[in-house]
Amino acid sequence: MGKNLQGKELGKGISQRKDGKYEARFLSKSGKRIGEYFDNPKKAREWLDKKRYEDKYGVCIPNPTANKMTVNDWFAYWIENIVYDLAPNTKRNYKERFEINIKPIIGHLEINTVKPMHCKTVLNKMYDTYAGSTIRQTYIAMGTMFKSAVMNDIIPKHPMNGVRYTKPVRAVNDIHYLTVEEQQLFMTTAKRSHNYYAYALILETGLRTGELIGLTFNSIDWKKRTLTVSKTLEYRHGEGYWRAGPPKTISSYRTIPLTNRAYQILKDLYAEKKTRKEAPELSKTLQYIDRKTGDSKTLCMKDLVFVNFRTGMPNKNSSYDTHLYKLCDEAGLKRFCMHALRHTYATRAIEYGVAPKVLMQLLGHSSIKTTMDRYVHNTDESLTKAVQLFGEANNEVA
Repeated sequence: MGKNLQGKELGKGISQRKDGKYEARFLSKSGKRIGEYFDNPKKAREWLDKKRYEDKYGVCIPNPTANKMTVNDWFAYWIENIVYDLAPNTKRNYKERFEINIKPIIGHLEINTVKPMHCKTVLNKMYDTYAGSTIRQTYIAMGTMFKSAVMNDIIPKHPMNGVRYTKPVRAVNDIHYLTVEEQQLFMTTAKRSHNYYAYALILETGLRTGELIGLTFNSIDWKKRTLTVSKTLEYRHGEGYWRAGPPKTISSYRTIPLTNRAYQILKDLYAEKKTRKEAPELSKTLQYIDRKTGDSKTLCMKDLVFVNFRTGMPNKNSSYDTHLYKLCDEAGLKRFCMHALRHTYATRAIEYGVAPKVLMQLLGHSSIKTTMDRYVHNTDESLTKAVQLFGEANNEVA
């Protein structure tokens, strides 16, 4: 234990010199003695704690006052060290919005000098050329980044206090889903395509596209007739490779009881597994980190449920959407993407009497608000049926 000039203990690694300065020092993992001098014991203790942490975990903690940290500097540290465990798509969105919209306006500024007017300028510059949803993504990325800076004492207060975006985000009612008649017409048209089973399974389970693409046969319990969602698969167009990953959130890990239709679809696909075309790349085993345990997991591509009949490889997200557009044109339907099938599943589930709390679990949501606000839609048919049921019940009471 070090002591000051009056003999008072200062704690391990800190001592006071005869000139009044306080020395903080420790022995690093490499055996090197590291030290620094300070005017008071508090600063010495803060420095010592920081340096010990950096030495132990190999992380360099930024100091905004020492190096005049810019917004660019903080974002680079934040994205790699603080939110490194976010879903890959979320991190990608943060990076894109920062590089394209935030960095050109405020990236060069020292983080301590950023004001609400600077943040508002970022959003204003986007108003005429970007959709409301993209502006909202930028608002969230910028706000989350600065909130973390406040929490870590990099800046004293949030520079986005009072900043709002005004361009409306697409209304919930504009999110596409299929009516019963549209769903029947689409499935009749899709039955002639090689992707029919993929579309049908989403309408039976509500899987996200990445969950569908990454679905493997070992995720199916044939005896219990369940399907477990524990991984995803996506093609990284920029890098040109397939990447396995965990589900979107902790709540996305789930086990879904299979309907008779879903069970039969999976049985049929399993029966075709031995005779289907498989590309050499399908022999790869992909690794990813499990979000719940932190353990390394593997995805054997040969065990994938859905493989393109022509290439012997998984279908890419974009390929599914392109094929959907062709089917929509053929059926005379307004074009929609894969996620509209998940919306349709949720809408049908509510119409058929599935409790919202149950549907929340089936969809893998952490909040009932997300389920009800964004995925559940009242069709004209459901409104008419509800009023009829109310009228019949009310007549019995009258």
